[in-house]
Amino acid sequence: MTLLVQQMSALLKGGRTPSRLWDELWLLHMGESSAPLPGEGASGRTSALAPGSVRMLAAARAAAMRGSPVGSAIRSAGAAASGGTGAGKIRRSRAGAGVRERRVWFQLAACFDIAEAAGSPLADVLTRFAAQLEAEDDAEAARQTALAGPRATVRLLTWLPFLGLGLGVLLGVDPVEVLGTPWGAAALTAGLALTMAGRIWSARLVRVAEGTRP
Repeated sequence: MTLLVQQMSALLKGGRTPSRLWDELWLLHMGESSAPLPGEGASGRTSALAPGSVRMLAAARAAAMRGSPVGSAIRSAGAAASGGTGAGKIRRSRAGAGVRERRVWFQLAACFDIAEAAGSPLADVLTRFAAQLEAEDDAEAARQTALAGPRATVRLLTWLPFLGLGLGVLLGVDPVEVLGTPWGAAALTAGLALTMAGRIWSARLVRVAEGTRP
């Protein structure tokens, strides 16, 4: 989506009119076909856009050809695709790349509405919007890099008890015999329960850090 907004800004700065803009984007991402399969262009190449974005791009293109407000067409297509009536329902839905993509489309529609209402240059508005999206992408990449260590630690701690049992066997100790006793069985049960609880809790902390959970 960041690349798409940057392309829109560059096309407008290159002299394309808002009505011609969407045709250029359609040809760029989907080829010459007017009704390709979702995610494919006329030449059979795979589009980088998700199927939902392809539908919104088609809706915006159709609205531009009719001379209708593009922002309203984008919001209508986004609400229909998500089964809701606005951006609020999308924000409450499960997190993921598709949710972010629809959110960006709603913000893009707002950019068109603002430029039309205020008379500000649309290219400048989209340039600033692309810079904001690029900053979000950089922040997400930094967050994923920072979370790589905790994820590896969670995996290591999950397998560590089983590695300990294997190490005990290699050292000549028989942990299976110990686990066969009542105290051993109780320790095994408690250990498995605590391991699963730690795994679930750690995964939840990672999801919260990723921003995929409130």
